[in-house]
Amino acid sequence: MECLNIDKMQGQREEKLGNTEEELTLDGTVDKHGHPAVRATTGRWFAGVLLLVNQGLATLAFFGVGVNLVLFLTRVMGQDNAEAANNVSKWTGTVYIFSLLGAFLSDSYWGRYKTCAIFQAIFVAGLVSLSLTSYIFLIKPNGCGDEKMPCRSHSTVHTVLFYMSIYLIALGNGGYQPTIATFGADQFDEDHPQESHSKVSFFSYFYLALNLGSLFSNTILVYFEDKGMWTLGFWASACSAILALVLFLIGTPRYRHRKPTGNPISRFCQVVVAAIRKWKIEQPSNGYELYEGDGRDLADNGSRNILHTKEFKFLNKAAIITSKERFDNPWRLCPVTQVEEVKCILRLFPIWLCTILYSVVFTQMASLFVEQGDAMKTKLSRFHIPPASMSSFDILSVAAFIFIYRRVLDPFVASLKKSSQRGLTELQRMGVGLIIAIMAMVAAGIVEHFRLKYANIDCPHCTNSSSLSILWQVPQYVLIGASEVFMYVGQLEFFNGQAPDGLKSFGSALCMTSISLGNYVSSLLVSIVMRISTTDNMPGWIPGNLNKGHLDRFYFLLAALTAADFLVYLICAKWYKYIEFEERSIRKQDEEKQGDLRF
Repeated sequence: MECLNIDKMQGQREEKLGNTEEELTLDGTVDKHGHPAVRATTGRWFAGVLLLVNQGLATLAFFGVGVNLVLFLTRVMGQDNAEAANNVSKWTGTVYIFSLLGAFLSDSYWGRYKTCAIFQAIFVAGLVSLSLTSYIFLIKPNGCGDEKMPCRSHSTVHTVLFYMSIYLIALGNGGYQPTIATFGADQFDEDHPQESHSKVSFFSYFYLALNLGSLFSNTILVYFEDKGMWTLGFWASACSAILALVLFLIGTPRYRHRKPTGNPISRFCQVVVAAIRKWKIEQPSNGYELYEGDGRDLADNGSRNILHTKEFKFLNKAAIITSKERFDNPWRLCPVTQVEEVKCILRLFPIWLCTILYSVVFTQMASLFVEQGDAMKTKLSRFHIPPASMSSFDILSVAAFIFIYRRVLDPFVASLKKSSQRGLTELQRMGVGLIIAIMAMVAAGIVEHFRLKYANIDCPHCTNSSSLSILWQVPQYVLIGASEVFMYVGQLEFFNGQAPDGLKSFGSALCMTSISLGNYVSSLLVSIVMRISTTDNMPGWIPGNLNKGHLDRFYFLLAALTAADFLVYLICAKWYKYIEFEERSIRKQDEEKQGDLRF
């Protein structure tokens, strides 16, 4: 009888453990109290939709300032075109550089929820400050800042307040953007069949929310600000950001969280230093002789051990155990997982470099595409089409191709592969994005070639100087939008999925820094092309009067460079080895407990 009672008790404990495992998430996420997250009451699409709406509203607020900042600098702050363009480039680049700061604080110390909340509060403070500064000090006299009436000069204090405001906006938005994408992905358990599929879909909807938010800014807010209603536009952005923050805080009880894992820079340096110290030691014949660690640093946050790989063999020396080794000194001995984290970053680096040239193509939409459109026929009957509003076709293309890919193309490719898995891998999708970007540049070059045929060469200002309709630009905008769905959504999924568990926000930040460097490389490329093409008294490919230049040649040059980048990308993608994880430590512990009971 005593044996039967023991067996009965063991059975009850096994059943309890089994039920708990079904109720709790499998990826180690926790609720706001730090307890294991319960699947039914946390995360999933309730939290995901809140974060998607939050992203759309925050994007609306950001582009409500950024899309017309160059006009504000010229009309209100009294800067010339070159100075204003330079200041906007610096500001835009700073936004994306701050993304690295947000990712670092999120992964290392604050966690994603706290990082999102703090940087959104900074973002709101910057927008409110800009709105007040503009209304009280900068828009003077009243009604100035439109195309006809410039504003009066400003004191140093007013100028300082303005720059403090816009750089608070840059800090808030930059630190928030990479973290919110990763935090949204945390709401779905990638070890659960249904939720893992939802997690993949989330990145597509996240990019769609970003584009829908910018659509409102690029149409409605642009119109009011172009008419000189700057304060109205800025207050609309501020209210949108406040609403975004309120919605974010409303979801607090339902969010799933991951605990920060500590400073990744020191972990990276420890591997390098430990490997250098043992550079004379011979490599072991296989990975089983390397130090695996005790796993105590992984058990608390659901992180996973990374399987040993053969690449970058020199770094393996950091995990070799010698007779003089001390297991409590990470600057001399590092576990295999820590070594593999460094290898992961090194593997991602070449892929990331290949995405920068794509960002060069993407940035043309906000610069040369607009200038090209301004030199075309912008009237359709009596209706005037603002050249900057053509980006609406890009946004609509993004929305359409996200649906086409998720509902049509992806299932079709999966059926051809005769597999239940998803169709194209992230690397394959990024390659498709590069191919479509080449097509977009070729299309833009062809349109420019025909625009020049119908152009007035002697036009001094080059506005509406060609009889070719601006609607001929639609294909290049649509192709750019299609390429974004494959490249940028693929990037978000790839860098988030391939980054180690403690560096997920850093993976998302790589996408933003790619766009930042794309802006800088684009400016450098334009400068080089102009310096070379203006020799022998020639006006160059991109002069002030586009009718006397050859913008089409610049587009074809970008197409050729992107084609070369695609070939390099193929080599890097072929070389890349996907990260392989062991089972999560939490699940392993539960299995060990169950095994002990059964024994």
